[in-house]
Amino acid sequence: MTATNPDSSFTFFSQGALIQEFKVAGHNIVQSFPEAKFYSTHNYAYLGETIGRTTNRVKGAKLENLNGRSYELAVNDGENPNSLHGGTRGWGKQDFEGPKPVNRNGKEGVQFRYVSKDGEEGYPGTVECLVWYTAGVEDGKTVLEVEYQVELIGDECDETVVGVTNHSYFQINPGAATTEGTVVTLGTDKYLELDAHQIPTGQITTFPNIPPAGKAFTLGATEPAIDDCFVIDPDAPSSCPLDTRNQPLRHVATISHPDSGLHLEIKSMEPAFQFYTGDGLYIPEVETDKGVKVGSRGKRSGIAIEPSRYVDCAGREEWRGMCRLKKGQKWGAKTMYRAWKE
Repeated sequence: MTATNPDSSFTFFSQGALIQEFKVAGHNIVQSFPEAKFYSTHNYAYLGETIGRTTNRVKGAKLENLNGRSYELAVNDGENPNSLHGGTRGWGKQDFEGPKPVNRNGKEGVQFRYVSKDGEEGYPGTVECLVWYTAGVEDGKTVLEVEYQVELIGDECDETVVGVTNHSYFQINPGAATTEGTVVTLGTDKYLELDAHQIPTGQITTFPNIPPAGKAFTLGATEPAIDDCFVIDPDAPSSCPLDTRNQPLRHVATISHPDSGLHLEIKSMEPAFQFYTGDGLYIPEVETDKGVKVGSRGKRSGIAIEPSRYVDCAGREEWRGMCRLKKGQKWGAKTMYRAWKE
């Protein structure tokens, strides 16, 4: 799919409705594999995937007091006893229907669809997930809008929990081994304080060792090392609607690099976002069908920025209103990416 200019184009794969290419001024700014098959065999890092049925972590891999009972989820968070990114085979590992060409809100786009069955990865209820990607050019900038919608379509239960985001790793200085020198501006400096198992304590506080919101900082070779959920809306547990698509777009992050001249701005209607500097990232070497080898990529070779609800909102009763989905309701979210070269 192109955004008017062939130097600004996108490629999506049906597995995980994932983003394989986000090209700006002829440069792909997302880490990726060269062929679809590698996403089934080598994508340990969730490159480009649509994450679901929930995002991020669920404490103890268990849902309590949902439909009047408890549900056991897959434990797949390394040394932590949590469920991560929807489980061992979350939505990013599943084959979606699509891409189906669409015109949505007056823009060229594609639609993906996935039906997650009751009991998949331990989650209750059959749900339908729709993903729309629409592309365009605004003021000379390449724009990608990503929209999600989930409905509970099965009759197995009265309620379930849902969270969806994209897990692309951005490298705004394509060809470089790491993101060192990337200039970052975040839309907030508040974050969810974590316990020893990467689960929020419930406290929202100021993130240490970075400038205040709206002030730029530069990524070094090893610092700052960040893998945290930043909070745009501290009142979200009481005010965040299940479908945020009618909320105003808010600044999540802007990243750029002086060597490439490339810029990426991310806005979303979601109340939070995970910001990960990729310190544990590893992308293995692969060889294409034509014998072309693509080398491995290591830590800090990409930055993940994932708009979402709060971490563990599915498992935390007082936050569950952000993700509890009942029959007749729609869970929705939307994120906009704007990229350009100066």
